Amino acid sequence: MRLLHLYLSVGHNFFGRHGQPAGDAPMQEVDCVRCVAGRGLEGDRFFDWKPDYKGQVTFFAIETHRDLEAKLGETGRAPWVYRRNVITEGRDLNDLIGVEFEVQGVRFFGTEEARPCYWMNEAFGPGAEEALRGWGGLRARILSDGVLRRDEAEVAG
Repeated sequence: MRLLHLYLSVGHNFFGRHGQPAGDAPMQEVDCVRCVAGRGLEGDRFFDWKPDYKGQVTFFAIETHRDLEAKLGETGRAPWVYRRNVITEGRDLNDLIGVEFEVQGVRFFGTEEARPCYWMNEAFGPGAEEALRGWGGLRARILSDGVLRRDEAEVAG
């Protein structure tokens, strides 16, 4: 699996904002990010969110992004709109649910699908929530400290 993009945000735009307008905290693209076991990604809104939080890091496949663009006829959307941390290429992320895996020497445990919600219709476009069902990405716990860098990863499983 290749890591195409790495994103962090200091604030929540959708999470915990039901019934309110979306927030305006930007996603910041970085070249590398420090993973801290049991805590999350340094500098991200979910760092130290809750003990043993199941979404310490989120992964999203660029193939899903491209499919969604084609299906909904929307082009030019950046892959940060989903507010996932790691944009991947070359691996079915659903295969990593319930599995311990390694990327660039960092160990993770895939906890569940990062299920899409109604905010995806606002973030990407009408119909995105429905089209992303079953393909919303992967939530994971970080099991070992380390650094992820763009475009260098091979998955070991």
